[in-house]
Amino acid sequence: MKKQLLVREVDETLVKALKQRAAINGRSTEAEHRLILEKSLRGPRKITLAEALTKIPSYGEDEDFSRRDDSGNEDVFD
Repeated sequence: MKKQLLVREVDETLVKALKQRAAINGRSTEAEHRLILEKSLRGPRKITLAEALTKIPSYGEDEDFSRRDDSGNEDVFD
């Protein structure tokens, strides 16, 4: 269910800035106001671990990340 929200006594410079931003984005002032409220209150969209892992850029070769102890031995868990 959608509700209405009335905001009173807003500084004139904020209203002008909202109208300018709405015009730049091709939206009505009301639509811009809704979008600002939604983004600020809902926060960023959460991503899954799989999405986060796919965003990690590929660097180096696999052997660049191999585990070795101080003596160069690769069997570090034995």
